[in-house]
Amino acid sequence: MQKKKLSPLAITWIVIAAVAVIVGIYSISTYNSLQKQNQEVEAQWSQVENVMQRRADLVPNLVSSVQGSMKHEDKIFGTIAKARENYNKANTTTAKAKADDQLNSSVGTLVSVIQEQYPTLASNQNVQTLMTQLEGSENRISVERKRYIEDVRDYNQSVVTFPKNLFASMMGLGQKPTFKANPGADEVPKVNLGD
Repeated sequence: MQKKKLSPLAITWIVIAAVAVIVGIYSISTYNSLQKQNQEVEAQWSQVENVMQRRADLVPNLVSSVQGSMKHEDKIFGTIAKARENYNKANTTTAKAKADDQLNSSVGTLVSVIQEQYPTLASNQNVQTLMTQLEGSENRISVERKRYIEDVRDYNQSVVTFPKNLFASMMGLGQKPTFKANPGADEVPKVNLGD
């Protein structure tokens, strides 16, 4: 019994079908991979917002408990309240980051005032609690920003490398902005603990 040979046309169609299946599988895999990374970046930014919101919610309560010890610093407390209001109104990643910078700056001013008045205020339990909570909040934000930066880096590497960049372009997925420090953040802050 002789085996039936495939015609050249049949072989061509089999090769085309095999290539189409391979390209289809790769396309689906790439699409799913890019979408998963996109979701990871968005989830991590949500976590950054979560810890920034924690601080925005926590600071006014702590500040209220300290205000009695610092009546003459109403301007600082007003600035913190305004910064918190701006944070709550922000609705984009960029606006949230900018509002967080304002809140960070106003809290930094409060910390400086507390440090300048260290001998008087250090013994106040409310001030100690405020300082501990602010430090913890800043550490949480720093950790989540780092994770966000890492997720954005991984995602951006995927959308710019060949051949994923072709699929990313077709799907309308571009690079995501990474976290940027405030201008002047590279300067060493001055701390004055006494006269």
